[in-house]
Amino acid sequence: MKKLILLLSVFGLMTACDNGEAKKEVVKEIAENKAVLNLTKELPELSIYNLPSTWTTQENENIELKDLRGNVLVMVMIYTSCKAACPRLVADMRNIEKQVPEKDLDKVKFIMVSIDPETDTPQRLKKFSEENLMTDDHWMFLRGTPEDTREFAAVLAVSYKKISPIDFSHSNIISVFDEEGVLVHQQEGLGVDNAETVTAIHQEVSN
Repeated sequence: MKKLILLLSVFGLMTACDNGEAKKEVVKEIAENKAVLNLTKELPELSIYNLPSTWTTQENENIELKDLRGNVLVMVMIYTSCKAACPRLVADMRNIEKQVPEKDLDKVKFIMVSIDPETDTPQRLKKFSEENLMTDDHWMFLRGTPEDTREFAAVLAVSYKKISPIDFSHSNIISVFDEEGVLVHQQEGLGVDNAETVTAIHQEVSN
């Protein structure tokens, strides 16, 4: 905290001197220190980062949800063998992504959580991400244990049920979480107007 106060004082002096390059460096360091301070704060009670589950990404890397702290999260639950609703959910996510300014994309993670972890191996998720042109750093695919997946679905108010060896019925909900992992907005349905979702993302990125 003392370091941040010192940096702010230095920034004030440099503003008076209009030292452009030095100001940029101080601004960058202030932002980094603020990020560190935010990550050391106690989590809100309703944060998903309180969940102890471990997940595997499409890159076959293990992460905890709290590793995503500091990002605005846009999440949906799908399964890669789905031929009906999921392709439309993917299209909705892509449509939302296109409406987020490029300068803000490094603050946002678009996350697809599999409801069929038995089938959706990291290799399959990786292939799915490539087929759907979702390979940029702001896209992430996650699979967990059946128990952790069920628990997480309950947090998102997503219901799903296996109706055949390869098919599930499931809710069609896209959720937005703030940097602390607290749910701030949900969009339900397929192909709906996502203006409110984009606005919610913009508000959280701007905070």
